Amino acid sequence: MIEIKNMNFGYVPQRKIFDNLNLSLEAGHIYGLLGKNGVGKTTLLKIISGLRFCNSGTVSVFGMKPEQRNPEMLADIYFVTEEMDVPTVSVNEYVKIYAPFYPNFSISDFENYLRQFEIADMEQKLTKMSHGQKKKVLVSFALATNTKLLIMDEPTNGMDIPSKSTFRKVVASAITDDKAFIISTHQVRDLQNVIDAVLVLDNGKILLNADINTICDRLTFKVLSANEFEELSQQGKVLYSEDNIAGKVAVCTHIDDADDKFDMELLFCAAISAREKMHEIFAEKENGKSRFASEMETKLNN
Repeated sequence: MIEIKNMNFGYVPQRKIFDNLNLSLEAGHIYGLLGKNGVGKTTLLKIISGLRFCNSGTVSVFGMKPEQRNPEMLADIYFVTEEMDVPTVSVNEYVKIYAPFYPNFSISDFENYLRQFEIADMEQKLTKMSHGQKKKVLVSFALATNTKLLIMDEPTNGMDIPSKSTFRKVVASAITDDKAFIISTHQVRDLQNVIDAVLVLDNGKILLNADINTICDRLTFKVLSANEFEELSQQGKVLYSEDNIAGKVAVCTHIDDADDKFDMELLFCAAISAREKMHEIFAEKENGKSRFASEMETKLNN
């Protein structure tokens, strides 16, 4: 669905945001895009959707180049931005203006999502709504477009706790095998139970791109006693840890028969804290070696 190869981008020539970035995304997944402030998460989403153009390399969405802004491609992409600049129109008027751009828009889906978000007044002006209410309308509209690619940048910001729960339900119900959702967020606790694949953007490259099952096959998330922590640390299995009222909560290389629960926030901290080790664990194999090991061998030989 999305293929990015050797992409470079910078707002000024002296500072690259992306340095030979490679990324492949498939339909049927809800991707969580994670990264520190300023690493370029929103810029990446804009490049994918054709709102920014890369300096070099190639970007392909549905086999088309986003920078060409092909109407066929744009009709199958919807981008919910973090900054909301809504027109002075009612909810009904918004639908009448913008729905025609999306051939698969469903008014019944839209009304269903609004009901779940407890928004009943379709004649209310968007500009008169609270930040959270606007978000719920725009998310509902986005899901109702039924585009193959849905991009959302910090969609739960401004939502109250019940609304965040509803958000998870409607997003999970909307994904299908021919769609992909990309959700950029710092609110990882809000979205952990709906995301099924994780992207970590770091230092101009994709540090991690893996589905949850693969992550849990290769890592263990566990609360460790002092003795367990010392033993596993000596074995080099602890990638990241932090204090917890129950002991040390840690991300370790896979431990057989461990009764653990995936933690996306801990995963992100581990990825940033143990970059090289994460490369070794998740890199694809090349001739029996990890891609990371092969790259390091090539550098040493040169």
